[in-house]
Amino acid sequence: MAKITYIQHDGTEHVIDVKTGLSVMEGAVKNNIPGIDADCGGACACATCHVYVKDEWLEKTGTRSAMEESMLDFAEGVEANSRLACQIKVTDALEGLVVTMPESQH
Repeated sequence: MAKITYIQHDGTEHVIDVKTGLSVMEGAVKNNIPGIDADCGGACACATCHVYVKDEWLEKTGTRSAMEESMLDFAEGVEANSRLACQIKVTDALEGLVVTMPESQH
């Protein structure tokens, strides 16, 4: 398990223990975190789980795949630290991860 902090666009924080092997998106959906809709169910076929990863976590969350890059083209407010939460697999190394949802996802 890894403790992950999800921060809504309004600053509301949700600290959740997410099971290793799940995605950051699955952790949000299973815990009813507002701002992560996951319309495609985690198939990297939409951008409704767009999050901003705190800079100190970027290396640990991995790099964007070509498909993820393509899907982020449909998201609003994409930044250098933008990721799709469905593409970040939870490992013990992500203990303490902090992600923020963009204002467009509320």
